[in-house]
Amino acid sequence: MPIKIKSGLPAVKILESENIFVMTDKRAVTQDIRPLKIAIINLMPTKETTETQLLRLLGNTPLQIEVSLVRMENHVSTHVGADHLEKFYISSEEVFKHKYDGMIITGAPVEQMEFEQVDYWNDLCRIMDYAKTNVFSTLYICWGAQAGLYHHYGIPKYPLDKKMFGIFKNTRSSGPDPLLRGFDDVFPIPQSRHTTIKKEDILRHKDLKILAESKDIGVSIIKTKDNRAIFMTGHLEYDTETLKTEYLRDLNKGLPIEKPINYFPENNADIDPYSTWRSTAHLFYSNWLNYYVYQETPFNFA
Repeated sequence: MPIKIKSGLPAVKILESENIFVMTDKRAVTQDIRPLKIAIINLMPTKETTETQLLRLLGNTPLQIEVSLVRMENHVSTHVGADHLEKFYISSEEVFKHKYDGMIITGAPVEQMEFEQVDYWNDLCRIMDYAKTNVFSTLYICWGAQAGLYHHYGIPKYPLDKKMFGIFKNTRSSGPDPLLRGFDDVFPIPQSRHTTIKKEDILRHKDLKILAESKDIGVSIIKTKDNRAIFMTGHLEYDTETLKTEYLRDLNKGLPIEKPINYFPENNADIDPYSTWRSTAHLFYSNWLNYYVYQETPFNFA
């Protein structure tokens, strides 16, 4: 089934070229189907890239999904035109007028700042509080996961000696869980961050359950026991070239950056990388949408 998005969104042509079923809002009104309503709080500066990455994964399910892209009202985006935001995004204030089946809160390149120093922190906290009772399941990604754990549980983030950067193997930390249904015993997750969270801080909260972790990166997937919040420390949505782009960007800026681990063939940046996490990403998002959103939301949820 298709994802329902606004006509003219640049991601449409890219997704259609990949044979992902996209339905514009004009066509969707002719169908008598109640789609899942998913809000994406897009905090990434490269908004169009992130849109495409997430819509690609949301579109690979048998469910019809209506996506609302959300911008933070009190934040000025410098990497995307105001016309794009005005045409395809709703403001953070608009979120409070609706209920959603699911919500995704993305990462953001602000992890080395204190949470309270981020200019949209208060607005984001309002959204996270609103989601607890007006969204059936919220998926927090990377810095978004750290923000959610800090806001809801007071779990701090800790600076790393160097950037955690690359593709890392993960294993289950608990018994069978619908979110990891169909996963291999060992599965990869891309990481790109300067801060981390500690397992012992999570274990202090009986409401939280660790689903996956890695000996190299620590905890990677956490959820609340009522399934209303999922915290993913990495970036399963990343494209094949994303880590390469980040590596070359930092290298060109003269920043201290090492090659991403387990990414370039033969650890040679001159050889094009390939994805080892794509199937894991599609399965993760499909499981989240099916078992944590679709199966839980009543038809007349509004």
